[in-house]
Amino acid sequence: MKLIKHIISTLFISIFLLFWSCSTIKKAENPISLSGIYPHLAMYNNEGECGTGAVVPWADRLWVVTYGPHLPNGSSDKLYEIDSDLKQTIRPESIGGTPANRMIHKESQQLFIGPYAINQEGNVRTIPYTSMPGRMTGNARHLTKPADFIYYGTMEEGFYEVNVKTLDVHTLYEDANSQRKAGQLAQHGDLLPGAHGKGLYSGQGVMVYSNNGEATKEALHKFDVESGALLEWNGKDWKLVRRNQFTEVTGPGGIYGNENPDTDPIWTVGWDHKSLLLGVREPEEGWSFYRLPKASHSYDGAHGWNTEWPRIRDVGVDGKEDYLMTMHGLFWHFPKVFTKKNTAGIRPRSAYLKVIGDFTRWNDQLVFGTDDSAQKEFLNKRSAKGSIEGPGQSNSNLWFTSVDQPDQLGPNTSEGAVWLDEKVIANAFSEPFLFAGWSYRAAWIHNQGTKSSNFLFEVDQDGKGNWKEVQNVTVKGGASSAIHFGEEINGEWIRVKSDINTTATVHFFYTDEDKRKITSDKIFTGLSRINESHSIGGLLYGLGDNRRALGVSALNYEIDKAEPIGYYELNEKLELVRKEDAETDQLIQQKFAIPQKAVILEESSVLIVDDAGRRWRLPLGDEMLRPLTEQATLRICREVATERDLFNCQGTFYELPAENADGYAKIRPVASHDFRINDYTSYRGMLILSGIDPDRLNKNENPHILVSNDKKAAVWAGAIDDLWKIGKPRGHGGPWKDTKVKNGEYSDPYLIGFYQKRKLDLYHQGNETVKFTIEVDPIGQGNWMEYKEVTLSPNEHYIHDFTEDLPARWIRFKVDKACSATASLVYN
Repeated sequence: MKLIKHIISTLFISIFLLFWSCSTIKKAENPISLSGIYPHLAMYNNEGECGTGAVVPWADRLWVVTYGPHLPNGSSDKLYEIDSDLKQTIRPESIGGTPANRMIHKESQQLFIGPYAINQEGNVRTIPYTSMPGRMTGNARHLTKPADFIYYGTMEEGFYEVNVKTLDVHTLYEDANSQRKAGQLAQHGDLLPGAHGKGLYSGQGVMVYSNNGEATKEALHKFDVESGALLEWNGKDWKLVRRNQFTEVTGPGGIYGNENPDTDPIWTVGWDHKSLLLGVREPEEGWSFYRLPKASHSYDGAHGWNTEWPRIRDVGVDGKEDYLMTMHGLFWHFPKVFTKKNTAGIRPRSAYLKVIGDFTRWNDQLVFGTDDSAQKEFLNKRSAKGSIEGPGQSNSNLWFTSVDQPDQLGPNTSEGAVWLDEKVIANAFSEPFLFAGWSYRAAWIHNQGTKSSNFLFEVDQDGKGNWKEVQNVTVKGGASSAIHFGEEINGEWIRVKSDINTTATVHFFYTDEDKRKITSDKIFTGLSRINESHSIGGLLYGLGDNRRALGVSALNYEIDKAEPIGYYELNEKLELVRKEDAETDQLIQQKFAIPQKAVILEESSVLIVDDAGRRWRLPLGDEMLRPLTEQATLRICREVATERDLFNCQGTFYELPAENADGYAKIRPVASHDFRINDYTSYRGMLILSGIDPDRLNKNENPHILVSNDKKAAVWAGAIDDLWKIGKPRGHGGPWKDTKVKNGEYSDPYLIGFYQKRKLDLYHQGNETVKFTIEVDPIGQGNWMEYKEVTLSPNEHYIHDFTEDLPARWIRFKVDKACSATASLVYN
């Protein structure tokens, strides 16, 4: 009998263990995800920011480090180990800090990531901050003993050589945080110009170091002051290469270091207020520099805080090399063979909204480490947000995508200048500017001198330095001229020169056909439409105190009133659960209330007066949005990726840079919609929207709509870059509508860039013939160029369709006689 009981007991235990094991495997094989984001992989810390510094496959695992904002001696950040079943392990060796360095040391077969050295078996050793303090930003192979030592560089100019076997540290230059004096700005060291170190790489007998900021009070609020530096060290002395903001420094060897360090090129990427910069160093030639256009200006800022860590990485597989570059919100194809003698092959792919710190290819996917939700919003404050706070606790996540996702997001519309309000020397060519990769290409020339100047354009047709004249334009002193480059003009790079000394601007504007639809993708099915009188909304707040949940103060909106539904929390399993927590519910209602009059709705357009007192106008959407905006039931502005905002106004989501990156002047429409989106925020790397069709509470087939356990509340969840699929940008309006204007009076700037089909209707009511002057600003910095003059009789209409390649961001109008004028634009 005892034997039978023992057998039964053993069998029961075996069955239980088998069931438990299978259910665990199943859970690991089918983790919850939306739009490539797995909520259970979210990473939290107790700091003002939680960015992803490095993501590296190694020892059959994916290794990830996070960072806090300024923590040279450690923090609550962790080293994460993720297996192929997406099981996340927090390594006990974690000491945190602000690390973004990573390098695989071939000879010792170790991954160096942050302050950790990881061998082939996944064993972790840690270098304590007492031995090597600083915010670790890069690793490089040693110049003379690469098999035995590795270099570390910090953001405040600390440099170390570390023995790869013993991990003994020799300080080459002391980190500036150890020398900081009271009252000094925290990003600066006395060793080198610039501040806020970024990249480190070695080859050709030098170690190259970049920084992308300036530690001055002026740089905290201006984007166009002198900032950053590219430097190199020969083992003894430092040399300044160029005084601009630089980030990535790498080469064909990437994370391993160059295979042929004496001869392989070294690449660097950076920018200034005009455009992006690309540099290549070769043993005999030294450094050569090129310019590329910017897709986004949300990365600008002379302090350098907004850029994180742009990268160039090989994401190919099975021996096929495929280099991906991230820079200023655009994915780029980057050729491994890029040298001064072979510059062909750089191509734009698509625009993105995520803030990406590092990326890699792993298990036939791309994995992006992002910087999603910073508890401390740093300098990113503005009146349109009201007194809203950041999340209660900083967090970020990984974003898993297909290998071709970088080709499938936003349009690659880009622009940039080679000269911007600057003195030009006669017959001296500008730096080459990327020309290949777009269907529509145009440029503005503004001759700000007093004499006529001839501007000669040449293209390098094959990237081998074979320049050919393609355009010759004479521009009178004080005048401007637009150039449209037809399909017959081809080449990899373009450059320009003036035949006289003058002051000039030459700014390029590139775009492709935006093939997106006006209708929203099916993943947005279930959001409330604006023509529906009933909507389930709510105010959203990422909770603090290590609760790691999203608080939802749910509201029932009916026409012009809102009734509370209750308080809910969204957890890592994407369960929206009713909670009895009046204190948190009240906190959300008070501190995250939608501000009144975030914008001014006028009959003709949306008027914005920014924090610097500048006036801007944006298009209107459907008339049904007007009362919802005026009643403050729709969130207008909120930070949803670290140090940059989304701006949801009149049915259009815009990317809005921080004020220190020129703010509204560089606003960019992402997509338009007809949804009644009540609030939005980021949580565990996802974008969360409130404003759900009540019919979805009981019948819901869209996994992006998360319905509460009591079926009374709901939210939408996905990735911020899903917004590209919510609908092609559109709108209508203008700066004037039967507006009484004076002779010589300019209208406010009105947004015209990034829309495709654009039609103008211009007319006036009066007794005399009136001349209208139409001007455009291609840059957003007040560089107005005359587009056209139109003379109209009373009530005569001028109807004009702008071309796809109109090189403009803003448009404005003036008249030569007082009248009642209308300038109306429709964007489809």
